[in-house]
Amino acid sequence: MSLRADCLAALEAHEQGNWSKAHALAQKHEGSPLADWIHAMLHRDEGDSGNAAHWYHLAGKPMSSVPASEERELIRQTIQSTR
Repeated sequence: MSLRADCLAALEAHEQGNWSKAHALAQKHEGSPLADWIHAMLHRDEGDSGNAAHWYHLAGKPMSSVPASEERELIRQTIQSTR
């Protein structure tokens, strides 16, 4: 799958409670700011703020404090606006 498709699939997997699948999809594209942002959000949502901070830094994003559902939507909007 493409980066875009995998990122959307990662967001959907996370929404469905499949953290492991979402994480694997984000890791598949490690080094992409978009995938790294998803990776950060996943670790923040699981409560691993240290690891999340690392991935937010790599993604070029500040540490988020909004609920994961809101951050997923922001990421989804970002993906859709970069078609």
